[in-house]
Amino acid sequence: MRRSYLDYAMSVIVSRALPDVRDGLKPVHRRILYAMKEEGYDWNRPYRKSARIVGDVMGKYHPHGDSAIYDAMVRMAQDFSMRRQLVDGQGNFGSMDGDPPAAMRYTEARLTRAASEALLEDIDRETVDFQQNYDETTYEPTVLPARFPNLLVNGAGGIAVGMATNIPPHNMGEVIDACCALVDNPQISDEDLLPMVPGPDFPTGGIILGRAGIASAYRTGRGSVVMRGRTHMEAYGKDREAIVITEVPYQVNKARMLERIAEVVREKIIEGVSEIRDESDRHGLRVVIELRKDAMSDVVLNQLFRYTPLQTSFGVNMLAISGSRPQMMTLREVLTSFITFREQVITRRTAYELGKARERAHVLVGLAIAVANIDAVIDLIRSAPDPQAAREALLARDWPASEVSALIDLIDEPGYVVSEDGTYRLSDAQARAILDLRLQRLTGLERDKIAEELHSLADRIKDYLNILTSRERLMEVLRGELVDTRDRFADERRTTIEDSEFEHDIEDLIPREDMVVTVTHGGYIKRVPLSAYRAQRRGGRGRSGMSTRDEDFVSRLFVTDTHTPVLFFSSRGMVYKMKVYRLPQGTPQSRGKALVNLLPLEEGETITAFMPLPEDESTWNDMFVMFATSSGTVRRNRLSDFTNVMANGKIAMKLAPEDGYLVGVATCNEDSDVLLATAAGKAIRFPVTDVRVFSGRNSTGVRGVRLGRDDEVISMSILRHVQANSEERDAYLRHASAKRRAEIQQDESNGDRSEDVPAENSSLQLSEARLAELGANEEFILSVSDDGYGKRTSSYEYRVAGRGGQGIGNLDLSRSGGSEARVAAAFPVSLEDQIMLVTNAGQLIRTSVDGIRMAGRTTRGVTLFRMGEGEHVVSVAHLQDLDSETEEEAEAEVEEAAEAMAEPEAEVDDEAPTGSDDGDTDSSEV
Repeated sequence: MRRSYLDYAMSVIVSRALPDVRDGLKPVHRRILYAMKEEGYDWNRPYRKSARIVGDVMGKYHPHGDSAIYDAMVRMAQDFSMRRQLVDGQGNFGSMDGDPPAAMRYTEARLTRAASEALLEDIDRETVDFQQNYDETTYEPTVLPARFPNLLVNGAGGIAVGMATNIPPHNMGEVIDACCALVDNPQISDEDLLPMVPGPDFPTGGIILGRAGIASAYRTGRGSVVMRGRTHMEAYGKDREAIVITEVPYQVNKARMLERIAEVVREKIIEGVSEIRDESDRHGLRVVIELRKDAMSDVVLNQLFRYTPLQTSFGVNMLAISGSRPQMMTLREVLTSFITFREQVITRRTAYELGKARERAHVLVGLAIAVANIDAVIDLIRSAPDPQAAREALLARDWPASEVSALIDLIDEPGYVVSEDGTYRLSDAQARAILDLRLQRLTGLERDKIAEELHSLADRIKDYLNILTSRERLMEVLRGELVDTRDRFADERRTTIEDSEFEHDIEDLIPREDMVVTVTHGGYIKRVPLSAYRAQRRGGRGRSGMSTRDEDFVSRLFVTDTHTPVLFFSSRGMVYKMKVYRLPQGTPQSRGKALVNLLPLEEGETITAFMPLPEDESTWNDMFVMFATSSGTVRRNRLSDFTNVMANGKIAMKLAPEDGYLVGVATCNEDSDVLLATAAGKAIRFPVTDVRVFSGRNSTGVRGVRLGRDDEVISMSILRHVQANSEERDAYLRHASAKRRAEIQQDESNGDRSEDVPAENSSLQLSEARLAELGANEEFILSVSDDGYGKRTSSYEYRVAGRGGQGIGNLDLSRSGGSEARVAAAFPVSLEDQIMLVTNAGQLIRTSVDGIRMAGRTTRGVTLFRMGEGEHVVSVAHLQDLDSETEEEAEAEVEEAAEAMAEPEAEVDDEAPTGSDDGDTDSSEV
């Protein structure tokens, strides 16, 4: 099997899939062109049925299916596939829309002039080797004597076994100029050679972006060329514009491109397009994309380049057969191989023509001798009994050659010279020519013609000998033929090259704006301008914030900038990356768009965590990412591990069924602490350094908190590390408690239930400077229960413990009726922040943090949201560093929901947990 497969693989590589560097053709193309030449289907002859050509090729040279032969011939006839067509087709040979060609019985073809005179010229002069065909009944050429580097001019593409080639087409004039430069100076540097071939020249035109990929392809044989269609703007109507596409990238199916444009418009990936029309006809390509009045044409055009085949890349892989083996070749190597091949062709052709010229001159010398001795020759022939005797008599006699000795010396034929006595012995060929001589050649005019032809042949023989003995003369002939081919068949460049390596960043055209990104329990996402929501004081009833149906409800939301990159972490442990401006924009009441239509999520996969990132990726190297799951495990990675996230996502964390789901992903550094809060009112704080940096992304991490029964982690926060001992923290809290007592008493007089920070038995007195330092580093943890209560607590009350403990009490969850609430959220806040609370009924309220009272760690807090029967908080969003709106903006009402919603499923358990732990113990104290 190994031997058989290797034989098959080598056959595919050498004899089927890869082109020859000399003529740039695969065997099937070479056989088609040779068969057409052999049958006389030249450019100046009538067209012939394609079926007849295919039959000749299949019957003589190519033992494969007729469809393979016809498809290869069709491509050579397509002006949008070949830079220089080799087959002149008549009929339907396909289109750029991917339409198939007509059947071979309906189409006709013949060779183009370029194929006949530049690829097949001199093939009958022993310029190339021939081999037996597959059934050994005839011979076929192993290569065509191409006069131009067809491998570069028309390009090639093929997939062999274990290797593939993909060579773009080029401009014939530029490639031949580069060949001439190599002929003139074989030691020319790449810096001087490469500019002569600035880049590929595609038959469909278009634009190439940048030169780095071209330079890489020419220097190494591999590279990527970014292609872009040619477009321009046209005004129509009143204050409206249209994008007109007149050229598409090479090998792009125009019909599929239009389908993709319509798809991204329909899915609102590209917004602002009102109509798409294909106005292409026999005169050229024209696609019109009409824009809406409010659309920005530059943004839409750049989005078309990004999301549709209007911009694509061509992966250059210059692999060809050289010396009977596949080889990755640079531009210089391809041109050098072609020049070497042309030297061989010209040498073999010259030797062939020299032999033919000497054969003719040899015959003419015999005729000249016969004419000079015409009387004796006639007497000899007249006296001979038969032609055989006359020929033998001519061969047996020495003929005087004094009159033609100068001509004999002129042609310089080896072995045939005038003897010392001035005689010449005729050869058999000369004797036969004399016997075949017509009487009219004996006239004086004909004798002069013989002498003139001899002189002409002598000059040609001398030139042939000069070519064969002088490399300088040989290269002169080679260069002259290249220039002649260029002048006859080269045309202007169609593809332009722009120096700009990258497209204009469409983010520069998108205004910066704060957006509220909302995600529903059912997996719908949208972005809404923050200005669409009005601020309210705590304790309000809120407004309808989103239309929910099918038992769906808002589960998560965060506020960020339109230019912010966001990582989406899924329940499957994958991470996806998307900029905020690419998310669908909606109104506060709209449902948004399903995440499965934006990200390549598998069936059953949901997005469980989101992480906005810094825009400047250079800052990612010194940052870390902390993961936390609902089962209490944590893991730390470097943020740079998630720099390159492809469109199909990247593995972020390996999650087993018992690991639950991701509840938090946040950036951190080694001077930070991790705060994990659970639904049962527990919290644990430990240093980031307690979690080692994981080098891989497939691990599950380590334990962060030990959970009780029916408990789970609901949030993870990153805090500044506490730079003080327990006595200093207690003294600071006692000092801060006295300052806040007036505020607390005022809130209690309004009926809110709270308690003061418990006094500690400590006599430590802190200086004003130390108090100021501790106050500057103080953070506040906002904890919210699902029944609408919340409070702010100093982060100093959450002492730093070891990773993996049970934690300490965070929130008093007891309520009337004996049942217990659950913690909905816990995260650090500042006085300038705001929060948004969403209930399972779709009600939403936005309020400022400075209106929420400071309270102790184990207290219940104050009322934040008054809810109806059976209603509870399902999501709390943190709005950081937001400017408060004016009173006039606060007067604006959010529109009521457009559709009636069904009762949503409860996501949080409202029942009291069975069993409890001491609120102030952790594993470090047990």
